[in-house]
Amino acid sequence: MLGAYLPILVMFLIAVFIAAFVIIVSSLLGPRRSTVRKLAPYESGMEPIGPAIRRIPVKFYVVAMLFIVFDIEVVFFYPYALVFRDLAGPGLVAMGVFFLVLVVGFVYEWKKGALKWE
Repeated sequence: MLGAYLPILVMFLIAVFIAAFVIIVSSLLGPRRSTVRKLAPYESGMEPIGPAIRRIPVKFYVVAMLFIVFDIEVVFFYPYALVFRDLAGPGLVAMGVFFLVLVVGFVYEWKKGALKWE
């Protein structure tokens, strides 16, 4: 029973060994010449301007989360499109309910003003 998982265990152990080996060898053989220039912050080849910590509006995160949620939900349409003839009526009803929930959520967010970028 557990013998079927042996190749996965071996692959995992090999991956851990290679990762540890690369980290150890690079720390042993890599150069250690730290200069002021190398330790300075780097921003696209230019000296950084202003503080590194800036306040980002919460609106940005709300729009990003909504995009991810609706994007992931729309991905579920693809498997349905592949087998919609085999699912027939019950599949159409299930996808209709799913789409209705998706549209209700989208309209709710639209009416709340979550999609307005002001």
